[in-house]
Amino acid sequence: MDTITPPVSLLKPMNIPEKIMMGPGPSNCSKRVLTALTNTSLSNFHAELFQVIDEVKDGIRYVFQTRNRTTMCISGSAHAAMEALLCNLLEEGERVLIAVNGIWAERAVEMATRYGADVRILEGPDDKPFPLADLKKAIEQHKPKCLFVTHGDSSSGLLQPLEGLGRVCHENDCLLLVDAVASLCGVPFYMDKWEIDGVYTGSQKVLGAPPGITPISISDKALAAIRARKTKSKVFYWDLLLLGNYWGCYDEQKMYHHTVSSNLIFALREALAQIVEEGLDAQIQRRQECARALYRGLSEMGLEIFIKNPKHRLSTVTGIMIPEGVTWWKVSQYAMKNFSLEIQGGLGPTWEKAWRVGIMGECSTLQKVNYYLYAFRESLKATHPEYEFVELKHQNGYH
Repeated sequence: MDTITPPVSLLKPMNIPEKIMMGPGPSNCSKRVLTALTNTSLSNFHAELFQVIDEVKDGIRYVFQTRNRTTMCISGSAHAAMEALLCNLLEEGERVLIAVNGIWAERAVEMATRYGADVRILEGPDDKPFPLADLKKAIEQHKPKCLFVTHGDSSSGLLQPLEGLGRVCHENDCLLLVDAVASLCGVPFYMDKWEIDGVYTGSQKVLGAPPGITPISISDKALAAIRARKTKSKVFYWDLLLLGNYWGCYDEQKMYHHTVSSNLIFALREALAQIVEEGLDAQIQRRQECARALYRGLSEMGLEIFIKNPKHRLSTVTGIMIPEGVTWWKVSQYAMKNFSLEIQGGLGPTWEKAWRVGIMGECSTLQKVNYYLYAFRESLKATHPEYEFVELKHQNGYH
């Protein structure tokens, strides 16, 4: 049998061009964050790594606004943390209520079903949040162990209010689980104040860190529910009791679970440090200011936003409606080729209906927003010269 020869593709140097990542994630990292990746890779039980891990936990508690001891990172993308919450808190046959109005809640339905949970669904429109009264009624009707909601849906740009929901859940012996992947550090979020029992976010989104490591935190109530399981968590890799042990969340000797990526932990540490240095409120205000500038610019081009009511918009992700007769991918391809700018298409409810623009990471500045608006306009003009830039007449004061 012939031997396999060295692949020619790997004999050439790798060349990754600079790109402006203003889709719904991943976002551009700062030079400081990228430099952190070049540190020496450490094995699991080096003292320097544990020091950084403790600092990362401090940063995660700050951005989640929580004092939870059970705060750590999952090795994997945000999907991994979604899996971890659901497979740790749900045993076979236990009931979960999932508020579905976007693709991420649909993924939660799929995951919970695979774990054998009794999945109940509350369906809502993809451009409007669930009223608290509707969620309360569904909780009282279904009596679930857990309620899963998406705080900010990156597939649509929809923001779901959470105030009061944790109290309603706890009055009905229900745990509140929240996907804050696209919302954290772009809008206010208070885990303890809002009585949230489980939350995770995406490192590669607003935080401005590389993908592959996911912050997660659970309340004492959620931890007690996990400890009270009759069976072990179905997935060893996602077992929060084992992971929390390694991350120093419990008063017990640390044990090896899996080899963590020390370099991703270093990079996340620097991303969190930048947030701490600027201040959480200042970060949120800056992104909201950028979002308002984006809305004004899109209005001047006669473009509509997928989420009509400004009160329901997520500042970090905006869906831009594709005008009739416009081929969305031609605009995206032109922008990448001529401006090195990512203009990403829709997903889930916005597929072939809208583009999605992200105000995350290093692209959360007015300079970057203005560049996006300029490049978007030029790309639309170049690919569709017949398109007329006429300011819309706004209805109901929405723009």
